[in-house]
Amino acid sequence: MGCEGGARVIGKRIIGACALTAGTALAMATPVQAKVVRQEADFFVTQDSATVPADPQAVWLALISPGEWWSDEHTWSGDAANMSITPQGGGCFCERIPESDTDGVVGLAGSVQHMVVLQAFPRNALRMRGGLGPLQSEPATGVLTITIKPVAGGTRILWEYVVGGKTRYDTADIAKAVDGVMSQQLAGLAKKLGGKVDAAGEGAAEERAAPAGKPKPAAQAPEASSDNVLDAVDALGKKPKG
Repeated sequence: MGCEGGARVIGKRIIGACALTAGTALAMATPVQAKVVRQEADFFVTQDSATVPADPQAVWLALISPGEWWSDEHTWSGDAANMSITPQGGGCFCERIPESDTDGVVGLAGSVQHMVVLQAFPRNALRMRGGLGPLQSEPATGVLTITIKPVAGGTRILWEYVVGGKTRYDTADIAKAVDGVMSQQLAGLAKKLGGKVDAAGEGAAEERAAPAGKPKPAAQAPEASSDNVLDAVDALGKKPKG
């Protein structure tokens, strides 16, 4: 998602049009919808999940290679191949803007920081902070948590984006737009891995993409409550008993 004040053309794409009507159009044009599970003034949470016939190792390696599955339509450069994630604390979910030479003008390359990595636990979870798309030009920010969990026949990917803070948009409209685009990205990742987004209520409603905390042996890992995200927050950093 690339959007900031004013519109400009890169290649054949118009990028950066951040009018509210454009954000709403994004949601309407996106066929896959997740679920806005919570919405208040200046705050919303969108969740989705996908099940894929791949092990956590394969899922992790695909996840940190967004250039292979992110949508071209939601980039600044018009090409998802320019997207990259450095999977370590403080690392960047960034996009390269290639140089473009014209007659008499030498092109200069640019870049975009979409998010900053907060947690990178291979085969377990990736958490990043940042305002995606039209949120980039707003005081609001968001935390994207992607959790990887082994299930029978493959792996379930839980995708949660929590957004809070002031924006110039109506919360209901921007939540719907962001929700649709997040689902589109998860669908791209799932398709690359041979899977698909879960039916409404199948995955994300059962388990939330809760904070992962420190990776522990499966038998000792604290289970996050599916009814109370605060339980999962309290579990952060706790050591296994015994």
